[in-house]
Amino acid sequence: MVFSDPIFLFIFLPPVIFAAFFARKIGYFSFLFFVSMVFYFWSSGYHAILLLFSIVFNYYIALWLSGGERFRSRLLVFSVLVNLFILAYFKYAIFIAENVFFRGVPGGFDFINNIVLPVGISFFTFQAISYVVDVYRRELPAERSLIRFGAYLSFFPQLIAGPIVRFKSVAEYFHKPQHNAGVFSQGAARFSHGLMKKVLVADTAGRVADASFLASQADPSFWLSWIAAASYAKQIYFDFSAYSDMAIGLGLMFGIRFPENFRRPYIASTITDFWRRWHITLSTWFRDYLYIPLGGNRVSATRLYINLSLVFLATGIWH
Repeated sequence: MVFSDPIFLFIFLPPVIFAAFFARKIGYFSFLFFVSMVFYFWSSGYHAILLLFSIVFNYYIALWLSGGERFRSRLLVFSVLVNLFILAYFKYAIFIAENVFFRGVPGGFDFINNIVLPVGISFFTFQAISYVVDVYRRELPAERSLIRFGAYLSFFPQLIAGPIVRFKSVAEYFHKPQHNAGVFSQGAARFSHGLMKKVLVADTAGRVADASFLASQADPSFWLSWIAAASYAKQIYFDFSAYSDMAIGLGLMFGIRFPENFRRPYIASTITDFWRRWHITLSTWFRDYLYIPLGGNRVSATRLYINLSLVFLATGIWH
């Protein structure tokens, strides 16, 4: 289910917002957890079990990590490997089987051809890893409420397309949400702005790009190729940033403030500046949980290039 879908806009969202108003005094996060799981089941069916597993597994791992000093590093490695294995299995099992183990063997990988990628698995997996690592680093106390942690990891506004929200950046709102008319109206305006970007700009640019690429196959002219490329670039940015705007707006409407995910990347003056402006939550995630642990830029020139290459390789694999 996408946020611009009429079913979401007119059937799912209005009653959820209405019910959330009354749920503020009687188990607000139980309500958010429930509606988020309903949303995910609606979007991904039985894969909701995978999300529930991730919630329970990482919740208890974090509790164990906060409880003592014995085997903490081993437990951290185990939890990260489990999370990454699940992500890799669903995203790359078919690719690896087809290109590595059963390359050139007709029908050799038919037994895994029915694997379906769960919606949002990259986002909730990275959020779970960041939470466990932050608890391990003593930067964040382990959340004691399974319901509250479940509401965080499954929160439907950012579950499908981000941004990647670290628990330490929103923990205060999951304990004391911002419920007031000003924040709600700010969120509604941000959501409407994102919806406009998606429907009026991204979808229109997408139709122009598709038509231009199709026409350029028969007539690969200079101007037609540039129109296709420019339209596609506009579609990619406005589509992704629109979903981030809608997610941030929805979060505010429910009293949760998400971090920004785009900062006008197409006005960047350098590649480095572009990197800082595009999908900010992903680039900072790789910076804090991969680049800096590898040594960052406080290493030799050779090691620095290796670190940068590993980060870009991981980013490409994630996408």
